[in-house]
Amino acid sequence: MSATGGLLPSGFEPLEPFVESWAIDGAANRAHRRLVSNEAQRIAFFNAAKDLLPAGLAYLDRKPLEQFDEKEQRLMNLFLSLGHVAQAVEIQGDDEPRHALGRQHMKITRASADLP
Repeated sequence: MSATGGLLPSGFEPLEPFVESWAIDGAANRAHRRLVSNEAQRIAFFNAAKDLLPAGLAYLDRKPLEQFDEKEQRLMNLFLSLGHVAQAVEIQGDDEPRHALGRQHMKITRASADLP
């Protein structure tokens, strides 16, 4: 897979419709996006991204984080968002709105994904 054309590296074009909404910098911002998204948005993103995760992680593992270009960073941010969304879809399911009520009061102040 090469990193030419489009918003994401080659091979990850099915995720491009989700870049604007889900390729977000910062764990707190990703958590907020999950909070304000609706079930249909979460499920659509989850279904598009889940099967591409193994190939995406293998692709991103080829070089250190600090050497990612813009496309690779977007892909990484999408998969970090997928971590938030997967919990909502796979674990919380129909209870997600109830859990979201409490989660809105929890502030993320630090996350290892945000470290330089």
